[in-house]
Amino acid sequence: MMLLIGSYSMGLIFSLLALGVLISFRILGFRDLTVEGSMTLGGAVAATLLVAGWNPWLATAIAFLAGAAAGTVTGLLATRLHINGLLAGILVMTALFSINLRVMGRSNVPLFKETTVISQAQKLTTPDSAWTFAGWKVPTQEVYVIGLVMMVIGLVACAMYAFFKTNLGLAMRATGDNEQMIRALGVEVGWMLTFGLAISNGLVALSGALLVQYQGYADVQMGLGMVVLGFASVIIGESLVGSRQIGMLLIGTVMGSVLFRLLVAIALRWGLNPNDLKLMTALFVLAALVAPNVFEIARKKLSHALRP
Repeated sequence: MMLLIGSYSMGLIFSLLALGVLISFRILGFRDLTVEGSMTLGGAVAATLLVAGWNPWLATAIAFLAGAAAGTVTGLLATRLHINGLLAGILVMTALFSINLRVMGRSNVPLFKETTVISQAQKLTTPDSAWTFAGWKVPTQEVYVIGLVMMVIGLVACAMYAFFKTNLGLAMRATGDNEQMIRALGVEVGWMLTFGLAISNGLVALSGALLVQYQGYADVQMGLGMVVLGFASVIIGESLVGSRQIGMLLIGTVMGSVLFRLLVAIALRWGLNPNDLKLMTALFVLAALVAPNVFEIARKKLSHALRP
């Protein structure tokens, strides 16, 4: 049970990463590989500031700004220097590996003795107390952590929904849909793309900051494979909600992230070798990509067969 509860908490934290990928991948149509570097950057900045005694909420906010700065660099490389977007992301991701090592000063920073936003939530209740759900006992501390993360996600999702209903947000969505049309209307596409990538990587870094505070350490390799995880969450979420409306996309992305982590936890519970975890992740993504087309073909064949 604790494996599933921990996976649910991790899925919620990773949903911030997925929301960031949603902006770059689905709204802007930009395949941004900066994610793997900015995820670690957010964790590295937060961990370093926490060890230095900073307020955990302030450290988390600065981690967001650090990720936004990384996304801005990628956007400037792609729009001002006219470097291929995929290559721009790879360049920034590669550079961030060294930057993250510089920020942390070593490859791993433990946080077990530091005050974090997670430990603050856990201190609101006693360690031995537990809630009972469907016959299972769940530590109250974990329930409080889930509540905290859900509150952060709710605030972020509401802010994103409100933003994408503004003129600026609509212009950003139009930039991803039809770049030539929005340019003809006088919108500076380059700055719009850069701003979107800044928000995207800021959310990814925020996810990294919360992740290190949840797991109790920051590691320079923690961003490895996060691009695939983000893509999988977005694709699974779209399959779940079956809609491209911005509100449904936000809800579906969070649901997709949580479902993805739960599927991984179930696979591990059934005896999956941890060495095969990346292979299983790739298979989940493949299934999420293929399933909608398979279901649509099956629906059309069934409809044709039932037609008089």
